[in-house]
Amino acid sequence: MSETLSYIYDSRSSLERIKGAENLLLSKFNEVEKGNSPCFFWGKLKNPYEISRCLITLSNIVQSSFNLSPFQLALLKDPIVTAGNNQIRFEGFSHCAGVYARVDILENGQDGEFIENGTTNVDFNTPLISELSKIKKNDELVLSIGQQEVGFHKEGESFIERKVPLPSKWIKGLTTVQHYFSESEYAYTISRVQAIQLFKTIPSGKVKTDYYLIKRGNKYLFSPMSSKTSLSIGGIHRLKLLQPLIPLINELKIYPHKDMQAASFILCFDELNFIFSVSRDYWRGFSGEGAALETLIEDLPESLVQAFDNYSFSNQEFNPALMSFEEGIDISKIEKLSSKLSAMGLLGYDLAKNGFFYRRLPFKLSRILSLNPRLKGAEKLLENDKVQIIYNQDNKIEAKVDGSGIQHYVLLKEGKQKCTCTWFSKNQGERGACKHILAVKKKLKS
Repeated sequence: MSETLSYIYDSRSSLERIKGAENLLLSKFNEVEKGNSPCFFWGKLKNPYEISRCLITLSNIVQSSFNLSPFQLALLKDPIVTAGNNQIRFEGFSHCAGVYARVDILENGQDGEFIENGTTNVDFNTPLISELSKIKKNDELVLSIGQQEVGFHKEGESFIERKVPLPSKWIKGLTTVQHYFSESEYAYTISRVQAIQLFKTIPSGKVKTDYYLIKRGNKYLFSPMSSKTSLSIGGIHRLKLLQPLIPLINELKIYPHKDMQAASFILCFDELNFIFSVSRDYWRGFSGEGAALETLIEDLPESLVQAFDNYSFSNQEFNPALMSFEEGIDISKIEKLSSKLSAMGLLGYDLAKNGFFYRRLPFKLSRILSLNPRLKGAEKLLENDKVQIIYNQDNKIEAKVDGSGIQHYVLLKEGKQKCTCTWFSKNQGERGACKHILAVKKKLKS
């Protein structure tokens, strides 16, 4: 499997000024065709100034990297957009996949028509970003997501689309981030003034040590010293990407991962949210974490996945109770689907609503499922009969797995798991299970 997916848009994106109003039309790309409409959404955005600034920040995040060389940064990437359930979401990663951002335009933040629900890749080139930076508070901005135009056009100028590669690590990272979101817990809501003060405490330069979010009285600050109630944030210099937006927000909400493997923030505007999440360390990308791997080892009936996909595409939401009733599937089985379906790229997670939403990534499921080498390694071990269960009693399982000239031993006991391999020794389970543990668990399910 190639490390990049090359694609060409069916048309070119465009930005026009008609009678003083800005019209933004974004070209789409999708490996999965669920409908025939050339346009997903068309309508007016109610907060064009804030939205344009959020999209510019998203573009800056997509163009940034915190662990790659300038040569590796030569190719810039484009965000993904979802239109459905009366919301519009733009999302993307830094080039190193260690920073995730999403712009959520909420239901009352736009006045338009959702012609068809869908998810696609969109083109964000330099001329478009330049034009977005010129949007003022009193300007009108109309957004159309589809194929209705063939270029970027503004006041007689045209901006030509180019072919770009999309990293496969983005696809892996998108599924991991949703898993981390679902395991994150609300911690604080702070005001605009408090947020401005907080961001002034970010140290200059690249920070290689951990910093901690600490509350002292009515103030918040980032400190190199931890406390019992502090929140750990690795690579805190990455938060500088948010500084242009902080003076514009209403409030800032903070959600640490339960095991501090990520830190997430919601910048709240009027009918608009900007979600920002950073991985545990600046050199770690979400794509390599493997947090959702164990949800992929259990095979689901194709009929169940198809039933879910059809239901959710029609309703654009994940409602376990309603789906159970309409599809005649046991509710306990439906609820267990969420992590699996998120790992398959069929669900996103909304931190603000504390629940999943339907967002099918614009790639074939076979592409998503084939991307993780540890999962493929586990399957190869099983195919070659390298896994032997030597003890399985009293909630304790011991197994022997043949490796390359060495035997690895796996222990599963009371919810904990261990392996004698180098991967587990180095990461202690913080970046997902090794292929040996995955193989043992899959063998137990077979």
